[in-house]
Amino acid sequence: MIIEGAESFLLPGGSHGVLLLHGFTGMPTELRLLAEALQGAGHTVLCPRLAGHGTSPEDLAHTDAENWYDSALDGYALLRGLASRISVIGHSMGALLALRLAAEKNIERVVTLAAPVFIDEGRGMKHLPPRCECVGKFHPKMRSHLRDVPELCNVTYDKMPLVAVHELVDFIERVKALLPRVGAPILLVHSLHDHTAHRRSLRYIYDHVGAAHKEVLWLVRSGHLVMLDAERGTLFRRTLRFFWKENRENREGNDLCNMKEAAQARNTASPVVRRTPSDFIWTFS
Repeated sequence: MIIEGAESFLLPGGSHGVLLLHGFTGMPTELRLLAEALQGAGHTVLCPRLAGHGTSPEDLAHTDAENWYDSALDGYALLRGLASRISVIGHSMGALLALRLAAEKNIERVVTLAAPVFIDEGRGMKHLPPRCECVGKFHPKMRSHLRDVPELCNVTYDKMPLVAVHELVDFIERVKALLPRVGAPILLVHSLHDHTAHRRSLRYIYDHVGAAHKEVLWLVRSGHLVMLDAERGTLFRRTLRFFWKENRENREGNDLCNMKEAAQARNTASPVVRRTPSDFIWTFS
């Protein structure tokens, strides 16, 4: 049974589609405010619920990284039917999914929010038992309750299955190997006070992606949930500007194509003579 507010959502807009991917044990509602900002700027936005999320921690324990990625692929396929161009934004584990998607699919632009290449030591990962000892075991999930957001944005699991934590750790290593294949322009967003994804993660991604165009946004008053925290307005504006550049480049490219087509038409069209009372004027049909 899906938790209230954890459903996938679609916000219709223009021809540029944005796929939003939430994080580990998270839900689509965490990205709702960002989605509304994107729709307000004319983008079509889709945020799918990842497999094992939005139901129960026990469900999550029976999924793996390929199931999570399949959910992202389903969202991509659906958005392909609604938009001519697709960009992707992912938060935390969703950012890892976004990077893999950009390595394997036709993605216009990528935005990573708090991507966890390195997990902060304060999360106690060194105490994670071997995978064979984690089956059926859960760990309490502690998260700050944000006061200035809709209450549904605070809905999350209260515990996490340890086998799924192993899946996440293994998935990080697989994504690291794919980074050189990420060629789309990328915006990397991270907070200096993120106590989940260590800030070294941003530098690692920056140094290893194959993209020629790379932008960075450092936040200084936020935690891991950058899209809900104190500087979310800064994040929203920067993301919209990043996508506006893409739209402008496409408009300029279309204008250039139109100019070339018009010039070719002028060069190949047959002249038509139209008589006026005083003279002949050469025009093109």
